[in-house]
Amino acid sequence: MLRLSGAERVMGADDLIVSKTNLKGHLTYTNHTFLEIADFSASEALGQPHALVRNTEMPRCIFRLLWDTIQAGREIFAYVVNRTKFGDHYWVFAHVTPSFDATGSIVGYHSNRRRPRPEAVATISALYAELLAEEARHRNGKDSVNASHALLMRKLETLGVDYDRFVLSI
Repeated sequence: MLRLSGAERVMGADDLIVSKTNLKGHLTYTNHTFLEIADFSASEALGQPHALVRNTEMPRCIFRLLWDTIQAGREIFAYVVNRTKFGDHYWVFAHVTPSFDATGSIVGYHSNRRRPRPEAVATISALYAELLAEEARHRNGKDSVNASHALLMRKLETLGVDYDRFVLSI
């Protein structure tokens, strides 16, 4: 497993990371910005699972929520911390949407990512730390995701918002 370096990369104000995947989440397209910030060449990235840039400091329950949402044909916005090929990390504000064919069937997924506001990263980092701690309390992977997802839902209920409203409010 790749060790995280602790170094953070920050996207430029006008940077836009774009990627497309097939139904299984394997990269079918990446723009230059994706490759540049993640330190991968196109030949290293294309055909690989998008999890190529998954950071272990990202709660798995957020990916569950993301996949559940896009597989249901809906868009989602999410704050995500990714990692580079060499273990640096970078935060993004992601907008992920399903891609449809002419018959309305989902044929893949499209994601645009921008630089998040530092205040939003501070807020979401605290939440993600709680979710990761909950995941760590459970040995079984499925149990850990279910427990952190339940914690997330309780926190959102306490705030009186759904995930979409929460993410767009910070």
